[in-house]
Amino acid sequence: MRYPQFFALSLLLGATACMSTTDKAIAEPAKTPMSPSWKDRPAESEILYRKRFAAIAARERLEYDVMAPVPGAAQSGLPDVSTDALPPSAVEKIVGYAAENNSSALLVWHDGKLIAERYFEGNSAATPLVSKSLSKPLSAIAIGRAIALGDIKSLDQKLSDFIVEWQGTPKESMTVRHMLSMASGLLEQSFEMDPDSPFPRAYLDPYHGQYIIDEYPLTDTPGTKYSYNNATGDLVAIVIERATGRQYEEFIGTEILRKIGAPGGTIWLNREGGLAHSGCCMLLPAESWLKLGILLVNDGKVDGAPVLPEGYVDEMRTASATNPYYGLGVWIGSPYAERRGFMGPVSQAPKVFHSAPYLANDLFLFDGNGNQVTYIVPSRKLVILRMGDSPPKEPEWDNSFIPNTILKALDK
Repeated sequence: MRYPQFFALSLLLGATACMSTTDKAIAEPAKTPMSPSWKDRPAESEILYRKRFAAIAARERLEYDVMAPVPGAAQSGLPDVSTDALPPSAVEKIVGYAAENNSSALLVWHDGKLIAERYFEGNSAATPLVSKSLSKPLSAIAIGRAIALGDIKSLDQKLSDFIVEWQGTPKESMTVRHMLSMASGLLEQSFEMDPDSPFPRAYLDPYHGQYIIDEYPLTDTPGTKYSYNNATGDLVAIVIERATGRQYEEFIGTEILRKIGAPGGTIWLNREGGLAHSGCCMLLPAESWLKLGILLVNDGKVDGAPVLPEGYVDEMRTASATNPYYGLGVWIGSPYAERRGFMGPVSQAPKVFHSAPYLANDLFLFDGNGNQVTYIVPSRKLVILRMGDSPPKEPEWDNSFIPNTILKALDK
């Protein structure tokens, strides 16, 4: 078992805020049904891969060395904070808890009003914050938007319609639903200090997308087992680009962020002119992550206009067949588990602590590395965002404290 290594190194992989010296302008992509194989990649790409791997091996923060712009709304911003929705004592509790736990931002939205807004450690409303795995639910929203536009037929369409390299292989049966529910059958996440291991290759390689297609191991029949891994998260960018003929970052910005009135940012590419990482590595202000939660509270609509297909949000927040705590890119708050792990219910990997059941049965959440969380409660029109670095190990982060404190206060 190598999970302790994985979680320690995932802080290096996901938590870096190092900005690139190279930004790629958005251009219309020239897509083809099939790309050259990973084994035919340019020889010089190995130099960049080894440089990135050496940084990880040395326990250094990995620099996001090639960044692309993600367009956003021309006009954005949050309303002024309404001070009459929460008692000051409740605000003091949640702000204090966030401050004690290395937070960058804490935002609370309720029934159309912003009822709490705090930034920490020199951050502000305009600061681009590293997404870590908050990018995974965003990628699920992107798939929903592509379905709404008719570029993807349904959640049960085979990925091999887009990843034609998989036709006639054991990966051919993998569907969009399998991908978003982490039931792809691809090798479960871990980490090895071996440059030829699939884990660093699928993340650091300048041709990581084609590596995932050609080389990343399939260990289980798609749809039969929950198996959290970053390679599956990064498949979404490949599918979006091949289904739409548009770059992933442009699609996210134009079809989602602009639709919800959210500011844009940047995203890490595997190389100059290459593929974005859809499972991680986007930098957006806190407002954007909050507004993604508001989109889901409002059943995928903005001012009554649909952004996502009818019923798609319900699909997202319904537990999958292979994990009762995971839907399509989001985590399910009920039934109660004192400890819930990213790697699945039976895994021995570290698990997130909950001191008590959530006080709303319909709560679901974005939950990423470092306890970056967006809590979403449709029945209460409530969205809570906490972003920042990993909390201290002691006392242990309690994933239920902030939402339950707010829900109790709203019921008084």
